[in-house]
Amino acid sequence: MLSMKNTLTLLGNLSVNEFLRDYWQKKPLLIRGAVPHFNGLLSPQQLIELACTEDAQARLVTQLRGQFDLQYSPFAAQDFKHFGKAQWSVLVQGVNHHLPEAAELLKHFDFIPHARLDDLMVSYAPPGGGVGPHFDSYDVFLLQGMGHRRWQISTQADRTLIEGAPLRILKNFKIEQEWVLAPGDMLYLPPHCAHNGIAEDECMTYSIGFRTPAYQELAEQFLVYLQDRICVDGMYADPDLKTQAHPSEISAAMLRQVGQAVKQVRWDKEDIANFLGCYLSEPKPHIYFDAPEPALSLKKFEKSIKNKGLALNLKTQMLCHANSIFMNGEATLNASHDYEVLRNLADQRELPALTSCSNELLEVLYQWYLDGYLSPV
Repeated sequence: MLSMKNTLTLLGNLSVNEFLRDYWQKKPLLIRGAVPHFNGLLSPQQLIELACTEDAQARLVTQLRGQFDLQYSPFAAQDFKHFGKAQWSVLVQGVNHHLPEAAELLKHFDFIPHARLDDLMVSYAPPGGGVGPHFDSYDVFLLQGMGHRRWQISTQADRTLIEGAPLRILKNFKIEQEWVLAPGDMLYLPPHCAHNGIAEDECMTYSIGFRTPAYQELAEQFLVYLQDRICVDGMYADPDLKTQAHPSEISAAMLRQVGQAVKQVRWDKEDIANFLGCYLSEPKPHIYFDAPEPALSLKKFEKSIKNKGLALNLKTQMLCHANSIFMNGEATLNASHDYEVLRNLADQRELPALTSCSNELLEVLYQWYLDGYLSPV
């Protein structure tokens, strides 16, 4: 596996600053041997077994005579048999939530802020399998595991889709460049770069995706966030009400009065930061956390983390900003005394033995342990 310090290999002898300046969200980059000796983290059978688990997000794409079909999890083992002449591919989202080695792989991409990271998706396809030419609205690194996949890309402006298809398949895909990726090779694609991946043989691809939420989505969710935090005083009143020629019309006086009331809604940078921290760390709807059974007592928990340290649950999302900590959609504000320790936990997703731990920090960590968000090593 790649050394955490060896980002020059990961980025094809580019420094992080050079990559961000010249390629990130700008143009594709092919990196041969990005992760030397990498052949994947799962076998095809293990990926299929994961796709069949209850809490996995998975898709099965089949193609027969140019027609695509799409099925969603949950799956059973028999769903992956008897494809006949159809070409097929299985894709599993959030593999980093299930496999520690996958979470470790994502650490190599820490030069991109955690607030932008989505997840690690792993796909398998036999020869000829794929999901068709398409484009994504997010950044992605496509790291080749076992086998070989042919990638065709295009920076075309035409994004017309095939009508009625269950997938967002481009109607007029025009290949500009193509390469065959071998184990350890990687292709970076910025948003809206059209691409088509076709399995040359039995192959698996590891897709590291980065979220790019739409401003409309952020604005809508920010208003939801604000509704429990605003206070608009007073009630509508019209003691000087006048008769109207048309009673169905909303009067200018009512518009003016309500407009003044709505103007009382205010927010600042701190509100936006707290919203983003909660929103971006909120787990996806299918993710649940299990409380430890049996749970350690506070005293035993303290002894354990002081001797061995602790680690975040693979499903946990943890972000920080200006002495505030955001853990799985919940905010811990003004954690200034312990902020550095908690930020290290968020950065590294684990902490070594905590030889010194304040009572306040211990209480926070213990509550997160009871919630299933972290555990002693």
